Amino acid sequence: MLTGKILRDAFISGANNIANNKQAVDALNVFPVPDGDTGTNMGMTIAAAKREVERLDDDVAASEVAKVAASALLRGARGNSGVILSLLFRGFAKGITGRTAGAAELAKALDLGVKSAYKAVMKPTEGTILTVARVAAEKAALLQCDEEDIASMFHYITDIARETLAQTPEMLPVLKKAGVVDAGGQGLVCVFEGMLQVFEGGEIVAAQDAPAAQESEFPEDRNAAGEFETEITFGYCTEFIVVK
Repeated sequence: MLTGKILRDAFISGANNIANNKQAVDALNVFPVPDGDTGTNMGMTIAAAKREVERLDDDVAASEVAKVAASALLRGARGNSGVILSLLFRGFAKGITGRTAGAAELAKALDLGVKSAYKAVMKPTEGTILTVARVAAEKAALLQCDEEDIASMFHYITDIARETLAQTPEMLPVLKKAGVVDAGGQGLVCVFEGMLQVFEGGEIVAAQDAPAAQESEFPEDRNAAGEFETEITFGYCTEFIVVK
């Protein structure tokens, strides 16, 4: 079963993993604009949740962890990718309602997260983080898994996310032209991989003070985002939180 402690530690692990890999993710960032900050923005966004959930004790309910993380993600969202990440976990929190959760609830929560993100994006583009999350959720919903086997369920979700990420250049021409996968999708996979390590009984991914050079499919002197810098028309972006 998914306990509050496990979910808390998984959020921390996912936050550390994207922070450790932010430079590699930044280098992939050519869509929607090649500003090279997707990894940084996603890392800063989930770091806000990390700070909040670290304060929760071991006896906390899973629903409380999800709620606290979702609220912090929304308030700390940075950039387009960060906002979408916060929306995914906002919907996710609606599916985690008890002290613990089973594999079926985990799959349902992911599906609610995807619906929340798609609903909030005016013109969803396939081949992005949205697609990676959606396909993983759709496949997870079809998987018959033992109620307590959270590790197997999330392992499957992460595998599907990786497979879908690899297909993003075939869905979005700008990615294929640049020879990269979607940066937001890669960032989400990094978060999932960090969470998976905890779900499978491993230690929380350790945060690196200075992220080491990341392995990449590109030469060390190549930055896909940098090659498109001249195509940027506006040098800034702005996010608003509207409270009803």
